[in-house]
Amino acid sequence: MFEVTNTLKNRHIQTLYAPLFRKKPITKIEIERFNFKDGDFIEAYWYKEQPIDNRPIVILFHGLAGSFKSPYIQGLMKSLDKKGFASVLMHFRGCSGKENLLPRSYHSGDTSDARDWINYLNVKYKNSKLYAVGYSIGGNMLLKLLGEDGLKTPLKYAISVSAPLDLGITAKRINQGFSKRYQSHLLEPLKKTILQKYRKFDMEKLINQTKEDIKNIKTIEEFDEKYTAPINGFESAQDYYTKCSAKQFLKDIKIPTLIIHALDDPFMTPQILPTKNELSEHVTLNISKHGGHVGFVNGTIFRPKYWLEERIVRYLMKQ
Repeated sequence: MFEVTNTLKNRHIQTLYAPLFRKKPITKIEIERFNFKDGDFIEAYWYKEQPIDNRPIVILFHGLAGSFKSPYIQGLMKSLDKKGFASVLMHFRGCSGKENLLPRSYHSGDTSDARDWINYLNVKYKNSKLYAVGYSIGGNMLLKLLGEDGLKTPLKYAISVSAPLDLGITAKRINQGFSKRYQSHLLEPLKKTILQKYRKFDMEKLINQTKEDIKNIKTIEEFDEKYTAPINGFESAQDYYTKCSAKQFLKDIKIPTLIIHALDDPFMTPQILPTKNELSEHVTLNISKHGGHVGFVNGTIFRPKYWLEERIVRYLMKQ
């Protein structure tokens, strides 16, 4: 158990502080378009520019409906740069502000895109060590990828933050109490993205849902039942959760991996955490009583200290 010492102990203050008050956006980036064999693409955002030396590269994966604009992404990029790391965010399909080209977009267990991107970087920057950090569903995806690939992964070290290791539990928890507000906030851009696809594709035929059906979705679980599962070949939302929750893959991870999680995360319950028997010897759990969801802010409301970024950078510098 790791105890974060701070006065901002409320789970919702922890979760909302950075999105509400951290307003110093990065302006210097280099965008790289990466094309997949299926005809679709993603955009990767490099901090400042692509490296021309052999610096280690940290690959970032954002959370649900996240992007380069997410404060946790920009904050970590700045911290990594100060310590000599290059960093790049791989947007999931359709998350960079440009529509992706296929009826499907991304989901919590879609490891193929990340694997292709990592392998590409490993060839292009063969003299640079590759690390990865995933947040929320990006963290779940990353852990699943590591479990699937074992020692085949080019990554040397990895960190997962606030990952919904059991997607079914998470879908139910976020539909309770104040957490419903987060759910509504996340659902709006997701539904908007799917509704845009009706202009280009016969979505009603593909997922057996009308535009009105999509507009009327009220929960994450309903979204997964009506869109995520059918468009990605799962039998149901529950089938998707069962097959894509990262918890079952942790025992197969073969590289040093740090999992950071807060017990007061409003998106999930402590039930999502693995037991010792479910962990590989290469995985370290860093559990805090307080931290909310991708929060982990120390100090006071007027003098915040972003412990999460310090912890991530410190872990990578020791490697």
